Amino acid sequence: MHAKSHLRETDEAALFSPRFLKRLTIGIAALATLTIAISLGGRTLGEHIALAGHTESREMHEILIGQDRLRLPANAIRFEEQRHSGRTDRVDLYLTWPEMEGYSNANRLRFNDVGRPESLVFVQLSQSTMSRDMSGRVDPIFSHLLQGEPETGPGGLTLRRLKQDSGYADEVLLLGDLPGSATYAVRCVLPEAGQPSTGADCQRDIHIGDDLSLLYRFSSRLLPQWQEMEHAIRNFAQTALADPPPWAKAADKNRTNRTTNDSS
Repeated sequence: MHAKSHLRETDEAALFSPRFLKRLTIGIAALATLTIAISLGGRTLGEHIALAGHTESREMHEILIGQDRLRLPANAIRFEEQRHSGRTDRVDLYLTWPEMEGYSNANRLRFNDVGRPESLVFVQLSQSTMSRDMSGRVDPIFSHLLQGEPETGPGGLTLRRLKQDSGYADEVLLLGDLPGSATYAVRCVLPEAGQPSTGADCQRDIHIGDDLSLLYRFSSRLLPQWQEMEHAIRNFAQTALADPPPWAKAADKNRTNRTTNDSS
């Protein structure tokens, strides 16, 4: 009996030896550290997933396209890889309508809800590749592609259908009058009755700055507000435009001189 009691005490002493207790303490500490890391990592990952590529940062980026300089907030720039200052060929934006603001936590549902396409306007800024914007192309180009009689469109616009072999078979051209006798023109793919609209049913491009083309896309649900949208887009662009720095003008002038010398 004494031998068994002694053996049990020896086993218990071995079980709770300093070496064992040290390992147990280290194991508990490691488990606690892992739990905290998983919690923090999960929170960070959750926030990243929730942002889904958006940013709330209002840091202003100075972007140079050709000789036009733009100052744009990061949260209005659509793609993460474009959120930096410097020279580029193009920048894509998304803005709430009618506020014309970038992404924020307060309006995140408007950026993520595909069922509300009228909540956003998409803008693309790039160097002009055509001498005329969409309004300027109505008489020399689009007028030769029209068929059928004019129809009444949304918001007092005139709807014109395009020829099947024009390359715009699924689109219609909507025309209106802008102040100063200018023509408003927008191309749209109008959804069939009962079909949902998208955030880019309609598109229009205008010239701004020295040599910029601004293309904006929006839901056909917003066509009744075409005048307000045109005004808001132009105001936004005018606010974003800034004079290019002297070094940019000098660099462009040097490039032009080199091109001229090479061709002569």
